[in-house]
Amino acid sequence: MTGTGEAVLFWIAAPIMVLAALGLVFTKRAVYAALCMVLTMITLGIVYITQGAEFLGLVHVFVYTGAVMMLFLFVVMLVGVDASDSTIDALKGQKWWGLALGLGLAALLIGSIAGTVFPPAPPIAQMNAEGNVTGLAYLIFGRYLGVFQLVAALLITATLAAMVLAHRERLLPKPAQREWSQKRVRDNRHVAGLPAPGVYARHNAVDTPALLPDGTPSELSISRVLASRQQLQRPDEYTHPDEEIAREIEEGSHR
Repeated sequence: MTGTGEAVLFWIAAPIMVLAALGLVFTKRAVYAALCMVLTMITLGIVYITQGAEFLGLVHVFVYTGAVMMLFLFVVMLVGVDASDSTIDALKGQKWWGLALGLGLAALLIGSIAGTVFPPAPPIAQMNAEGNVTGLAYLIFGRYLGVFQLVAALLITATLAAMVLAHRERLLPKPAQREWSQKRVRDNRHVAGLPAPGVYARHNAVDTPALLPDGTPSELSISRVLASRQQLQRPDEYTHPDEEIAREIEEGSHR
């Protein structure tokens, strides 16, 4: 039996977890998916702490949110994700095979849950009689040791599979700087090189486009990764203060 406070907290946290999980599945941006996962883990950790499983709740917050997901976000920010990559079908018919496999797993999960009978749960005080960490250790490394090792093997297999799928074989040798220069001269395109990003030193110049001689921003000076993420800084917010200062100086000289 749960108290009124626990029930109210659950019905507040449960919709948040479900919405965040749906956002993880249906969002098209990897960064947004990671943030939805972070929200799900934090909310689930709060529910665990409320139910008396303090160690499990803190593990969810510190390990999953603070370490695993932050590492994932760091890799996404460092490597970059292009929006056009998600539309490429590397394996023929993989979407239909994935849909059939997902429906089969969903049917298996629903059938297993429907036929499961849960015995009455013992009180929280009885389960934490020897401590929450000790009781959790008895379950993981005692009764459910085989399942724990199976999950560990599954995670290692998934990690290796992700490395194999993300690895790209280079068909041609990487061109050197001299070859790039010769190609630009031969094609008569960007002979002097692409314009460097950044207009003002007051801001990180990587995401600020360079200005052409007529004052318009050059889209070629910005990385396509930042452009696909819509993380560009327009130079207008820096030109307006300078124009205001120049106008004040000009008005002061006329006085």
